[in-house]
Amino acid sequence: MNKNTIVSPKTGFPGLKQNWKVDMPSGFMVFLLALPLSLGIAKASGFPASMGVLTAMVGGLFTVFFKVSELTIKGPAAGLITICSGAVLEFGGSEQGWKIATAAIMVAAVIQIAFALLKLGSLSDFFPHSAVHGMLAAIGIIIIAKQIPVLLGDDPAIYKGEGPIELILDIPNFITHAHWHIAVVGILGVLIMFGLPMIGIKFLKKVPAPMVVLLLAIPLSVFWHFNETEPDYSLVSIGDFWGSLGFNFDFSMIATGTFWKYVFMFLFVNSLESLLTVKAVDNLDPYKRTSSYNGDLMGVGSGNFISGMLGGLPMISEVVRSSANIGFGAKTKWSNFFHGGFLLLAMIFVIPLIELIPNAALAAMLIFAGYRLAAPREFLHTYHIGKEQLVIFLTTIIVTLAEDLLMGIAAGILVKFLIHIYNGASLKSLFKVNYDLDKSDHFYHIKVYDAAVFSNLIGYKKLVTSFPEKFQIKIDFSAAKLVDHSFMAFITHFKNEYNDKGGDFQIIGFDNHDSLSDHPLSTKKLTPSN
Repeated sequence: MNKNTIVSPKTGFPGLKQNWKVDMPSGFMVFLLALPLSLGIAKASGFPASMGVLTAMVGGLFTVFFKVSELTIKGPAAGLITICSGAVLEFGGSEQGWKIATAAIMVAAVIQIAFALLKLGSLSDFFPHSAVHGMLAAIGIIIIAKQIPVLLGDDPAIYKGEGPIELILDIPNFITHAHWHIAVVGILGVLIMFGLPMIGIKFLKKVPAPMVVLLLAIPLSVFWHFNETEPDYSLVSIGDFWGSLGFNFDFSMIATGTFWKYVFMFLFVNSLESLLTVKAVDNLDPYKRTSSYNGDLMGVGSGNFISGMLGGLPMISEVVRSSANIGFGAKTKWSNFFHGGFLLLAMIFVIPLIELIPNAALAAMLIFAGYRLAAPREFLHTYHIGKEQLVIFLTTIIVTLAEDLLMGIAAGILVKFLIHIYNGASLKSLFKVNYDLDKSDHFYHIKVYDAAVFSNLIGYKKLVTSFPEKFQIKIDFSAAKLVDHSFMAFITHFKNEYNDKGGDFQIIGFDNHDSLSDHPLSTKKLTPSN
């Protein structure tokens, strides 16, 4: 699809007037998906369940007034569950831990806003793809491990304080202590979440699977009298949502190292996952619009500050709801606004109905979300790109499971550096750009030397994005000793975008390089004889 032949929808209030007839229905369908997921993510994070809905409401009703990506949906993310729950526990648990965690979210949000003002959104390009995907896969495994006992209706006291590896090893014990009425609801929820997308009926493909889970789970909880026969932890509890609104933060631990550890974990994972989602959604946008990373980071940071101040979770541009938004036909960011508006109406009118939802049903949805992050195809895809990428991917996963997210991503980056040095890159070349640039009328030729890798990619990105549109440009890697997968993915994506705008961008000079796999974006290494 050529961008020159497409008329993009209007933006701002003219866009609302032009597109509300498609954005409102899309926002409603996303609301049906977001409501149960927001409740489940909040509960799994150690926050009051209603705070997940509050976060999504702020993400929808507030962030649209910033220069955010047009088709992304803002709200709480499964990928931040492990950080949120860890923060709540380390800050003392219960209400105290929740309120101190929200203070850390607010501080992280202020830094996010500063990053956006300093135009540092492109820093997300520094992190190698394999380490980032390993981090997300590890998060998926942790989510699954933590939700299995919830799915089976186990008493939370059985697994309190257990880490992901302990939770996995404890699965036989969870099965032994299962409450089977609750477990049946959870297992049926898992079957629906995994099975519904496989059914080839077009109408059913458009129905959000979480909504089908609720349509089954709520009647079963009523039929089996869960509110009378099962423990309190078996059902969602909203409580006095409107009475609990206020300034729900506590800065009493701001002078501690633990507080700042979680500030930077929130900042890093929240910003990185959000920016990666924006990049992915831009690729899916039928109008081929290019989002402002800094504009989206400003919107998310501002939303996080408001959400944290009121007791909510950190929000991101969330990939599952955003891709669903595109599938439902949304054209502008007003679909995000409508999704937030419908969540607001739900908190006004249907809280008694929401409190009939079994937590096992929410666990089923979160297990599916975790599986999407850690599916076997992610391991196979990484292996196909290159064995060295799989080593980085697995290192990140193992260290994350054993330690934490920051240690995991740091270990993945360290292994990536060691592999690059083993493949002939000097330590200096890993951080320094080295190229010659020849210019003439409407023609640029860039010859790259030494290494073109994830850690010096930002310098090359600054170079190529400064070029005028519709020029003939050749980037020549014939003298480059090493070009890694992250750089190949970036330069190939840039080439496609540049050529879509009428330019002629060519990637040349790999005739004397060995590819570390058959994948077109695999790492390229100059053969020793050259």
